[in-house]
Amino acid sequence: MGFRTFVLQGGEDEYYTDDRICQLIGDIKASYPDCAVTLSIGEKSRGSYEAYFKAGADRYLLRHETADAGHYKTLHPREMSLTNRKECLYNLKDIGYQVGAGFMVGSPGQSVATLYEDMQFLRELNPHMVGIGPFIPQHDTPMGDKAAGTVDMTVTLLSIIRLLLPRVLLPATTALGTIDPIGREKGLQAGANVVMPNLSPREFREKYAIYDKKICTGEEAAECIECLKKRVGNIGYSIVCDRGDYKVGE
Repeated sequence: MGFRTFVLQGGEDEYYTDDRICQLIGDIKASYPDCAVTLSIGEKSRGSYEAYFKAGADRYLLRHETADAGHYKTLHPREMSLTNRKECLYNLKDIGYQVGAGFMVGSPGQSVATLYEDMQFLRELNPHMVGIGPFIPQHDTPMGDKAAGTVDMTVTLLSIIRLLLPRVLLPATTALGTIDPIGREKGLQAGANVVMPNLSPREFREKYAIYDKKICTGEEAAECIECLKKRVGNIGYSIVCDRGDYKVGE
């Protein structure tokens, strides 16, 4: 069984200059021309985004995290701004990427009012993918003692987003499966239509343990696809392994 998407994540390591990133993208496209390249490497200049796109990148995932300016300040370092985050997302769409936005459900300081702002922003941006999952604290961070988000609120918001953006790619996240044994199934039943098993080499998985007790990080992760096929089948769905492109007009 072959997978059709390469996801490059990061953005913190200065070693990966634009030239190196473009080289990586070009090498992947040369070796696997039928596969999509998805980037998730943070806020960059429009010029950088244009260079990656020209090199062959197809998608860019950049969670907006919150559309409320006050809430954004409580979640990010002082030098970051909601204005710049939104500008990045609009630049990505304008350049031609398939764009993903999103936020954590139950993040510290989130309220009904901030969630309303999120829904309004998503409707305005009209992204190709929306990634939401419950906030799960990580013990080594300043928010390590905060309460986690809930499955109930997450699946409710998945349903609202599905109604708001009928064709959007909407993942049932690993975070959902972490806080509830059948969380991903609940997400699919609420309107999600994407699952993303962890197939990265084992020695790198701990680097992506961005919250505590994350599932599918050991040797079993590469076999998650078979497990997912069975679990998804139990609720009347089937998994299709393709590039996962946004379907315009369908």
